[in-house]
Parts: sequence; structure tokens; C-alpha cells
Amino acid sequence: MSIEGAITENDIANYLANTPGFFERHAELLASIQLTSPHGQRAVSLQERQMEMLREKIKGLEHRIIEMIRHGNENMAIADRLHRYTRAIMLVRYAGNMPDVLLSTLRHEFLIPQATLRLWGMDEAYDDLTYTQGVSDDTKALVGSLALPYCGLNSGFEAVGWLEDAGTVQSVALIPLRSGLADEPFGLLVLGSPDPTRYTADMGTDFLVRIGEVAGAGLSRLLPMN
Repeated sequence: MSIEGAITENDIANYLANTPGFFERHAELLASIQLTSPHGQRAVSLQERQMEMLREKIKGLEHRIIEMIRHGNENMAIADRLHRYTRAIMLVRYAGNMPDVLLSTLRHEFLIPQATLRLWGMDEAYDDLTYTQGVSDDTKALVGSLALPYCGLNSGFEAVGWLEDAGTVQSVALIPLRSGLADEPFGLLVLGSPDPTRYTADMGTDFLVRIGEVAGAGLSRLLPMN
């Protein structure tokens, strides 16, 4: 109880919460209680107010379900694209064609404006490929330091210069290529976009990691045979 014995709203609320049979004994009160509707200033009954609250809760749940369905459909679409990308790589018969097939499929399936790659330490049979040329030691060292793909603004990376229209690139993703998860990288996959928000430092990289793992597995066929 409050000071000087006055009954407060908290006292009443606590009493009702701890006396579940009160409204069973005084059912007539339920019909007479009037509350303000959230949709205007009109007074409504307790039952009507409860119905409004229930409708709002159902509406919120419906929105959540719609969002879950939308995200599920988006994830399914991405999984389908990743499947087609992986399948295209697996169907390549001549290893020397792997880079071109990989890049064209990547651009098509994931709507990537520009993409290219470079490889080093490949079998001498592939020395004439464009993709095995012109990689500096600095870039190799940069790639070796990447545990995860780099995503962010184009900061003048040498690798961006490998892209067909490098001058338009605002954001990039640099994905190291490995034959195994713990192996040293033997290449770099470069994705570029004129949109500065396409690849950002705070974006998730799980999907890009998968892209790189599949690419690395396919391109490992160009490595020298042990």
C-alpha cells in the first residue's frame, strides 16, 4: 500500500493480477469497462480493445511471415545461381578454358558488371594465358594476407587495373583463390562495380567465400601435377 493508506493504480493492478477469479465473480464489469481506441479518441469496450490488440498482433505476425517468405525465396534464388555456377565449372573439359567459363558464368548468374582473375604458380602449359600474366609481388603479398575476401571502395588496387573498364569501378571485392582452405593462395578473383555501395566493408562475406572456394577448386586443375 502507498503512503497514508491511499490505494494506487499499482495496488489495483497487483490485486487483479493476483486474484484471477475477480472478473468471474464480477463479469458485469467487463461489459461496462470503456477504453480509448488507438484509432481515434472514441471509447470502446474492453472486449473490443482486446480484439484490436489481437488484430494488430496478427498483422505484425503476417508481416514477419511475409518477410520470412521473401528472404526464403531470395535465398533459394541465390542457391540456384550458385548451383548453376558450380555445375558450369564442373563441366569444363579442358582446364585452360576454366577461367573464361568461370568468369562468364559468374557475370551472368550474379549480374556482376565486371569480373576478372589472375593466377600464379600454374603449370607451364598455361603460361600463355592472359590470366597468368602481370601479377606483382606486392599483390601476391596482399592476397596472402587475406583470410577473407576484401570488400570496399576502390582504393587504387593494382588488381582493379586488370578489369576491362577499370576507370568506372567504385567498389570492389577481392577474393583469394586456394585449392584447399588452409593452402596458400594461387590467385585472385576481382569483382568490380560502378556502384560504391555494391561492395562495402560491413557487408557479409559468407557468400563470396563460397564463390571463391568453388573457383579455387575448379582453377586448381591448372596447377602443376605433383
